[in-house]
Amino acid sequence: MKAFYVLMCGICVTLGIAIGAAITSEDSVPGIQPAQAQQVAVAPTQPRWQADAAQSPAVMTSEEQTNIFVYESTNPSVANISTVSVHQDFFRQYHAQGSGSGAVIDKQGHIITNFHVVDGADQIEVTLASNSSYPATLVGGDKEHDIAVLKIDAPVEELQPIALGGSSDLRVGQRVYALGNPFGWDGTLTTGIISSLNRNLPSRIPGRDMHALIQTDAAMNPGNSGGPLVNTQGQMIGMCVAIATKTGQNAGVGFAIPIDRIKQFVPELIDNGRIVRANIGIKEVVETGAGLVVRLLTQNGPAEEAGMRGYRKIITRRKQGGVIYESVAIDRSHADRILAVDGEPMRTGVRFRDKIWEYQPGDVVQLTLMRDGQKIELPITLSAD
Repeated sequence: MKAFYVLMCGICVTLGIAIGAAITSEDSVPGIQPAQAQQVAVAPTQPRWQADAAQSPAVMTSEEQTNIFVYESTNPSVANISTVSVHQDFFRQYHAQGSGSGAVIDKQGHIITNFHVVDGADQIEVTLASNSSYPATLVGGDKEHDIAVLKIDAPVEELQPIALGGSSDLRVGQRVYALGNPFGWDGTLTTGIISSLNRNLPSRIPGRDMHALIQTDAAMNPGNSGGPLVNTQGQMIGMCVAIATKTGQNAGVGFAIPIDRIKQFVPELIDNGRIVRANIGIKEVVETGAGLVVRLLTQNGPAEEAGMRGYRKIITRRKQGGVIYESVAIDRSHADRILAVDGEPMRTGVRFRDKIWEYQPGDVVQLTLMRDGQKIELPITLSAD
């Protein structure tokens, strides 16, 4: 009997060893492949996030891909502009430094920027995206519209002209990108939308305005001035010119000069060094779905002398006791509505302003107006601006 128990114990030990070997054998575990069994048995040698990053390629959204395309296609055309101005006071001579941005527009070495970036500069230096720097000369500029053209003597292969788009059909809500060198940091791109159109800002000439600017929330800061504002196709649609701020830094309100105006003025700046503009004497219009309502005319200007009508003030006075009270109301129905200029329909203030600047002082333009429900034709002789 004792021998029987010893035999049974030996059999149990033998069976236990066999079963244990079967369980630890990789080939004998149902549903688990050898590689999987090894992964379960061996702890990872690196953090999970590192393994995932090494094994998974970056997946970009279509928006990110567009941002990258815009930057890589336009940044080679963006230039950094540095200036030095020499000043003298009663005791010493000192140098003031400035900086801004610009864009290469042709293979001849012409760079466009804001006039205020180079105004009064004794030395101008342009640094291209290749990091090569060249002295620049001021070919021409216009202070009122804040546009200047520089020229550098650089190898043709280093000059990458930016693609020029259009600004006549821009829409609020359209995505845009601002490129430049804020705070001297080159190669910077910010993104936003067109927040509004046809904004007017005081010009650097007292009493004059910059008309029909593009407003955007794309971040602009000191140093962005003169840099391009581009669309999703990488085309320049404007030139950054100013920000609305109380601190000197971005507050989400920036402005750009429409590219159609720049394209119109640049050849004249290159040829003559300055702009001679035609003036119609209309200071402000309001866009509607059926033409441009004339809001404000220049006193004794060409439009007023031709008989054009804008908003009318109606002043009412009443006497109560010994006091005379005066109230002012605005009659908008009195204003003319501009439908066309020389047969071309006018839908935006930008296009109207640029259309007038296609003429020379002394030219006569034919305006198609809607007045008191009737369509009329009004010829206006343009003056020099």
